[in-house]
Amino acid sequence: MFHQLPYSRRQMLGTSALGFGSLALQSLFSDEGFAAGENAGNGPLGAHFPGKVKRVIHFFLNGGPSHVDTFDYKPALQEHAGKPLANTLTTERKTGAAFPSPFKFQKYGESGIEVSEIFSRTAKHIDDIAVIKSMHAAVPNHEPSLMLMNCGDSIQARPSVGSWVLYGLGSENKNLPGFIAMCPGGLPIKDNENWQAGFLPGSLQGTYIDSQHRELSKLIENIAHPHISQKRQREQLDLLQLWNRRHAAERDDDRLDARIQSYELAFRMQMGAAEAFDISDEPKHIQEMYGEGVHGRQTLIARRLLERGVRYVQLWHGAGQPWDNHDNIEGNHRNLAGQLDPAIDALLTDLKQRGLFEETLVIWGGEFGRTPTVELTGAGDSRLGRDHNHWGFSVWMAGGGVRGGTTYGATDEFGFQAVENPTSVHDLHATILHLLGFDHERLTYRYAGRDFRLTDVHGKVIHDILS
Repeated sequence: MFHQLPYSRRQMLGTSALGFGSLALQSLFSDEGFAAGENAGNGPLGAHFPGKVKRVIHFFLNGGPSHVDTFDYKPALQEHAGKPLANTLTTERKTGAAFPSPFKFQKYGESGIEVSEIFSRTAKHIDDIAVIKSMHAAVPNHEPSLMLMNCGDSIQARPSVGSWVLYGLGSENKNLPGFIAMCPGGLPIKDNENWQAGFLPGSLQGTYIDSQHRELSKLIENIAHPHISQKRQREQLDLLQLWNRRHAAERDDDRLDARIQSYELAFRMQMGAAEAFDISDEPKHIQEMYGEGVHGRQTLIARRLLERGVRYVQLWHGAGQPWDNHDNIEGNHRNLAGQLDPAIDALLTDLKQRGLFEETLVIWGGEFGRTPTVELTGAGDSRLGRDHNHWGFSVWMAGGGVRGGTTYGATDEFGFQAVENPTSVHDLHATILHLLGFDHERLTYRYAGRDFRLTDVHGKVIHDILS
């Protein structure tokens, strides 16, 4: 028995501030047996069969990009410009006549897929991309559609796709979180459910990074202690470990040993994160290729995270200025695409030259599309924008296991509704899991007396876009 010390272990931990490593403590506890649920203590489930890819990067265009202005060319809109369209589908707001795209489209690559001029740099890779043109969602509202695309349910909060992936495969790097969501400026607190773990162990929740900052200390909260050096932190941790070992010596509980190791790993994570997020050691030509803008920098950081074993990275675009362009779609979409197009081009190029492309799944898309008809003001005047359209929109995928240079499904001649091979969000999720080596019907988690899965009771793999 040792004498009472001035600080308890709990007080010591609270004041020592292990920094960024604290973000991963729950993950580390999970690996050592502290997670809730039937898989607690057993680590990740493991794939059902050899997957084509090991990791995922998801460009999420918050607000709903217009499919008819990006990857779903509709010449019929030009032919019927200014004329009313026979349409019985409801929209959230009042819309008027056919509104042709203000952007030029042209065919790219050997596949000859038509792409808008605002994604001309991404279009250089079209022979590596499969465009799904027949996506559809449940409702034309942002919040439920965001939840559906990111969590598989538009009504109740569920674990996000990244959490399910981490539940199944775990992380390849114990010094970094396995699921990271980067969103410049952040989203309202209610939208953080889009990278939540839901009823899965809290360890599987996405770690949020505000990538608008350049300085490492601001980019990652608590990456460095504000008052003491790393050496002093190391000494604090050593003292904490000493107390923990004395405490464990009096008790027969293996979990205490696991917790002791967790703090050590958390400190290493703090060090690992500092290295992963610091792009200053990247060659100048690589930094220039990605660009100086925030989305170029966060995409470069994402590549560094992926090659260091992070399993799922989601890059949000349009948090401050969303793709929700109800007016002036020409100016707004051109500006937004201009921020993202060079970064996507750089990433795909970089992944190929590093030999990572065939092991990585790249996803692009938003929560829904936009109407082919122009949105009107209350007085009936044109706003030169488009309303929400959940009846039909586009998403694309590239990387390992994806049959590039292909399109799947189609909307009607104007782009209002998916009419050929309608594809649900559950189908998309089933395909993502398949590429990672999972049967989406078997990747389940028991909660509240039933087995839940990402795709609920729906979903089929889109084999036509797979190689």
